[in-house]
Amino acid sequence: MQRAVSGVFVSVGSMMPFDRLTRAVDEWAAANPGIPVEIQIGKGDYEPRHAKWVRKLALPDYQARVAGCALFVAHCGMGSIISAIEAGKPILMLPRLQAMGEHNTDHQLATAKHVGIRPGLHVAADVDDLKARASALLADTGTAPAPISRFADPAFTARIRAFIES
Repeated sequence: MQRAVSGVFVSVGSMMPFDRLTRAVDEWAAANPGIPVEIQIGKGDYEPRHAKWVRKLALPDYQARVAGCALFVAHCGMGSIISAIEAGKPILMLPRLQAMGEHNTDHQLATAKHVGIRPGLHVAADVDDLKARASALLADTGTAPAPISRFADPAFTARIRAFIES
């Protein structure tokens, strides 16, 4: 398992391509050549020219990239959001849009509305906002969410077990 150099790690998710996000971050990488950027592009058609990229990562490698980055950039998918919170990493999200053929509904706009108000979870309005926010978030080290565990508190599960068994 390789760890990403502290920089920007980007994931488009595992279900659908998201070339608008990939292209935007690749353009940002061209303008910021001193910052390492790696993009997981999935089934997308656009192949980055300025950022390192990979189509798919095994889960342990994906988790290592999230844990090792300074900024995680992704779509507004719950898997990405949970990964960022578990790792205590700031996440900058760009919602997929139905009108642009990026998803079959606009549910990511609803997700963005509800999670974008939480500390460390940032939502870009469009690609220009994404580029501006990426630079600002890398300059601000206090933007990460408080990390959470993947597992419930052992004392909590012990109380539940005791209740069920009694």
